[in-house]
Amino acid sequence: MGKNFYDPIIYKSTSYIPFVAGPSVVLTEPIDGKLLSEAIEELRSRFPYFYVRVKVEDNDLVFEPNPLPVVVRNSWEPINLYSKEANYHFMTFKYEGNRFMAEVAHSVTDGAGFLPYLKSLLYCYITKKTGVKINPEGFRLPGEKISASEVGNPFPNLDFDAIDISASKNMYQNDFYRLREKFSTDRKDWQIFYLNLPEDNVMSFCKSNGGTPNVLFAVLLAKAIRRIDSESKKTITVGVGVDCKAVMGNTENYKAFVGPAILDFPIEQENVDIADIIRTERRKLKEQASQEKIQCFLKKLKTGFEQMSQLPLQTKIDLTQKACSTQLETIGVSYVKIKTFGPLDPYIQELYGIGEPGFTDIVFEIQCINNKFCITFIQNFSDEILFNAFLKEMENIGIPYEIKGKEPCRLSGIRYDGIEGLNI
Repeated sequence: MGKNFYDPIIYKSTSYIPFVAGPSVVLTEPIDGKLLSEAIEELRSRFPYFYVRVKVEDNDLVFEPNPLPVVVRNSWEPINLYSKEANYHFMTFKYEGNRFMAEVAHSVTDGAGFLPYLKSLLYCYITKKTGVKINPEGFRLPGEKISASEVGNPFPNLDFDAIDISASKNMYQNDFYRLREKFSTDRKDWQIFYLNLPEDNVMSFCKSNGGTPNVLFAVLLAKAIRRIDSESKKTITVGVGVDCKAVMGNTENYKAFVGPAILDFPIEQENVDIADIIRTERRKLKEQASQEKIQCFLKKLKTGFEQMSQLPLQTKIDLTQKACSTQLETIGVSYVKIKTFGPLDPYIQELYGIGEPGFTDIVFEIQCINNKFCITFIQNFSDEILFNAFLKEMENIGIPYEIKGKEPCRLSGIRYDGIEGLNI
């Protein structure tokens, strides 16, 4: 948990639930692994907090500098972070053909926190690969000063004593719809589907119906579940990621602070017009993503940190693992809002987010670049019935799509080499 409530809770990523995620980038040319490794090491001085390993200190797991190189492999097969095969790093890179992916322990950083690193990595790699001089404005590059807002407390001006959480309610439901009760969810059956959608079509529909892409896709996913299981009366719940740092005015910090917003889809919505559903769910999302709600969420996190900080390390690990192994919603939707990498766009074909469907049954990642949405539909089962139902829902509202591929979800795991006696 670190010394402060905003420090990474490293052991939220365990061998049981690795909680690994990261961006997958498709470039216009084949990846040069040697140049990619050089670019990664070049950024070590600018992003030292991403070049670390784990140690036990003061009744906790904390980071220390890791001088070993980050592992870059020409294979999509998984390895284990924090282990010898990953040089004890919490991130690793893999590439095949013209695509590469960073696999990162999500307990340390989130999509918004890792995005500046990805942009800088692409800048360094592409300039090396092409020899083209590119305007460095807007990229975090070696030689720049690292600000406190980037690495310190993301919420330095927040008065926690003034935040009243006594009236805040638990937004989670106990008896929601679970796809894992319908399908086998063995890790070997996890699947990823890749889709491209025209940005203009998606945004035009959102504008006409009072929605945003994350709300629109949450609605379509819920309708797809009703399509394949019309007999169930259970409420479908969709967790939409909220960037707490951005809500509170900090868009620079790297630490993981994605807050929950739960959209619920009861059976009573089944025959309601889709535009009305979108507007209703959009209102719910705006209310839950308000500064007041985020402040309550952060106050609860800080209070929980203070209550757990005095417990033995193994007890903290056990309690955290138990909490993290609980499914909280049917579907998770993540939307990292980036539309352009500026002068790098001509070198990039597609950008995808990939995350584990461990906490939910479906992880739905939304990215947008070069006038198209790049979607990953990640499920913890092999049957394609829900994916096909989702495609039908898009056809019903006139959004065209291109299926770019399908493959097993081969995310790396976690193994804490050299830390003996801990059940992680």
